[in-house]
Amino acid sequence: MASLTSVAFTSIGQTSCQRKVNVSSTRSLVSNFEGFRFRTSLFCHCVRFRASSSSSRMIIQCMSTATDVPPTVAETKMNFLKLYKRPIPSIYNTVLQELIVQQHLMRYKRTYQYDPVFALGFVTVYDRLMEGYPSEEDREAIFQAYITALKEDPEQYRIDAQKLEEWARGQTASSLVEFPSKEGEVEGLLKDIAERASGKGNFSYSRFFAVGLFRLLELANATEPTVLEKLCAVLNVNKRSVDRDLDVYRNLLSKLLQAKELLKEYVDREKKKREERTEPQKANEAIKKCLGEYLYSHQ
Repeated sequence: MASLTSVAFTSIGQTSCQRKVNVSSTRSLVSNFEGFRFRTSLFCHCVRFRASSSSSRMIIQCMSTATDVPPTVAETKMNFLKLYKRPIPSIYNTVLQELIVQQHLMRYKRTYQYDPVFALGFVTVYDRLMEGYPSEEDREAIFQAYITALKEDPEQYRIDAQKLEEWARGQTASSLVEFPSKEGEVEGLLKDIAERASGKGNFSYSRFFAVGLFRLLELANATEPTVLEKLCAVLNVNKRSVDRDLDVYRNLLSKLLQAKELLKEYVDREKKKREERTEPQKANEAIKKCLGEYLYSHQ
């Protein structure tokens, strides 16, 4: 597997004489996210001034309003490695390391606030990425370690993603965009996102959010461009950004599928080579056994 250490999944090259896995860094999936900056301040303010005939007293309260210093990218990656200590095949590990770096930047932006559509988008990307992983148990353990390393709740991600998926399956192209006029748990979540995205709270658009929207449309069988346009409008999200990010996502899935196919071919080829190398050894052992039995029978 040494020849696959550079495998990620944003580009795959192929020549006429030999197909090679040449998948570059996944920065095209999650690049161009803005940086972040935290400031701290310390101020003192006078609470009250009290005077009486016998004495006067001024009470001063000092308060520190220092924002918690966010962890560094290195610390987040180290937390992930502490939580999941088993080796991860390079085709998956390279991508995961890139994703965790970029999601760290999103997670600690000043305007970031968790929302279920973002969670649905990440869960969708993760599950597509990890399809075919050798162990289903390890796949879920990696997910738990990944989200926990970002100081968020992996169970909340899964629960909210499932909740939105179940809701979307019961929607149509028209009902999906009519959530502002309806009551319900998911409708309430979407209304909250729309309000925050309009500038009345913290909202940070990301490519995972775009994938979450696409997943809702996909499950509702409402993938027409006009439906996406209406959904973006009621959620106060820029459709042009969503279109751009969904193009990246679709291209990513195509390249990832090719990469996994090439990896499977490589693994099958190596397995066959190992079997071929063991055949002469097995034949020699069989000959020795036969000779031993022959010599023993003639003693």
